[in-house]
Amino acid sequence: MSAAAIAVSGLGKRYRLGERERYVALRDVLSRAMTAALRRKPGRGTNGNGHLWALRNVSFEVREGETLGIIGRNGAGKSTLLKILAGITRPTEGYSELRGRVGSLLEVGTGFHPELTGRENVYFSGSILGMKRREIDRKFDEIVAFAGVETFLDTPLKHYSSGMQLRLAFSVAAHLEPEVLLVDEVLAVGDASFQKKCLGKMGDVAHSGRTVLFVSHQTSAILQLCPHSLWVDRGGVRAMGPSREVVARYLASLQSGIPGKLDAAVDRRGRGRVRFTRAWLENSEGTPAEHVMSGETVRVVASYESADGAPLVNSRFSIAVEDMLGQPLFLCDTSLGADDSAPRPPSGRVVCTLPELPLNQGRYLLTLYLEANGETQDWVSSAVGFDVSEGNFFGSGRQAPPGWASQCVLVRHRWGFER
Repeated sequence: MSAAAIAVSGLGKRYRLGERERYVALRDVLSRAMTAALRRKPGRGTNGNGHLWALRNVSFEVREGETLGIIGRNGAGKSTLLKILAGITRPTEGYSELRGRVGSLLEVGTGFHPELTGRENVYFSGSILGMKRREIDRKFDEIVAFAGVETFLDTPLKHYSSGMQLRLAFSVAAHLEPEVLLVDEVLAVGDASFQKKCLGKMGDVAHSGRTVLFVSHQTSAILQLCPHSLWVDRGGVRAMGPSREVVARYLASLQSGIPGKLDAAVDRRGRGRVRFTRAWLENSEGTPAEHVMSGETVRVVASYESADGAPLVNSRFSIAVEDMLGQPLFLCDTSLGADDSAPRPPSGRVVCTLPELPLNQGRYLLTLYLEANGETQDWVSSAVGFDVSEGNFFGSGRQAPPGWASQCVLVRHRWGFER
């Protein structure tokens, strides 16, 4: 059995409310990144008023060459854990040990300077991340090609768009070759096509024999890259094991205590000028329901409200249907059929009607998305959970044969026989 590349024992981090965190000096971070072994054993903290434990009593091991996913709600302590492992933040109690050269993609863009050109920033950021100049020289063309900024290479970074800066920053960090790599939500950068490239690059790293800790809200990416996952909840370890089991338990927990209201939803992003306030399903009789049938007409209703009372211009609404592992099944989007050019009222309801619900029996999730004025206003992951029971989808009174219940989407079809 391979040795432990990462060992964490009784790790805890306590913050004093209202006090800013004191970070380790840059020279200390660089020296630790180049050290063959990292080991910290600070003194144990004490309880007291005005304190918040971001992490408490966290213990786990990751073997060499393994890829471990880390999931949890916003504020659960995932990023704090990775910052401690990277040597950026000091723990209050416990210790962590990492064997080998450590690289981190925690805050994409760290070490970039707006007055320097793209070329200069590649060397500047690469050196901060622990790369030697000859290593950067060897990988320079690959870094630039991956980011797609060849034309602007000698232009100061301050003239780059935010997307170009993100692509270049990720490309520099992703081309590290450490024995241990810590990754925090890097797949959230850039547009959809670049996110796909990021996922492919992370797949290459994960399958190259290096040890990886990967934090992400994209459970589909966790399932694709990580055989095992760690669920962090309220600063502690809630579960650890095979990713499919841990992810299923985590997504199921998001549904507790949310009967249509979205004010308690924690996994949401966006500017927030316009937000969803409630969401629910209605069955074929127009009654709110959490339990519907395959093949029946179902309406998804979502209320929204604008904070400034202004009409919604160039708006777009979408609903993604996912299984309990967060795998997307299909998407309903107003841009595919509705006239999005017409202004929408500052508050109201949007209704999506599914004439024949094409889902097999099981439990499913709805993710809501709202865009206005070209900006993401609200994106609520796993906002609504609902159950589907067997119905007469095919009109024959028959159901999918045993062993096929795991197939989620039903497709209406016809058969014919010819000589």
